[in-house]
Amino acid sequence: MLDRVITSGTFSLDGGTWDVDNNVWLVGDAREVVVIDAAHDAGAIADRVGGRTVRAIVCTHAHNDHINAARELSDLTGAPIRLHPADQVLWSQVYGDEAAYTPLGDGDKIEVGGISLRVVHTPGHAPGAVCLYAPEVCVLFSGDTLFRGGPGATGRSHSSFPTIIESIRDRLLTLPPETVVHTGHGDSTSIGAEAPHLEEWITRGH
Repeated sequence: MLDRVITSGTFSLDGGTWDVDNNVWLVGDAREVVVIDAAHDAGAIADRVGGRTVRAIVCTHAHNDHINAARELSDLTGAPIRLHPADQVLWSQVYGDEAAYTPLGDGDKIEVGGISLRVVHTPGHAPGAVCLYAPEVCVLFSGDTLFRGGPGATGRSHSSFPTIIESIRDRLLTLPPETVVHTGHGDSTSIGAEAPHLEEWITRGH
């Protein structure tokens, strides 16, 4: 069972602020869910969860627009927040020492509603960026690492274009081409749709 809540707010980094719409993904069944990227509006996310148990609030990375509802949603649901610790510097910009998370590691598995989500560390957009891969249902939740049309942005602090290209090439484009990619913003895509464009992205990015 897969559901999406689109929430709106702002993304701020390096002294700039931009309006953004975020995809918040709910994965699970009629009893329990995992929330991927609690953005902007904890109330709207909690409403969509309903009476189900939230097993975890997983942050694909710690840019403020992906975590700014995580603490409130955790307070509402009792669910732990999960984040790769390489994003501590970004987490601290939002929460300081006021909110704790449980560290995520590459290869970790999060079980929910009969689905196993495998953590894939994909640094580049952020040092601790991760994707979540569910091989049984052939789905990848890519956060801001891979979008329809190319890699996530790398023009701001704590990001690296060569690193995100390496992550996508070695960790994501090796997945089955039929894998559906659900992104942190905008429309979904597939590995097969994006893989042929790798060299074009590299040329464009330099």
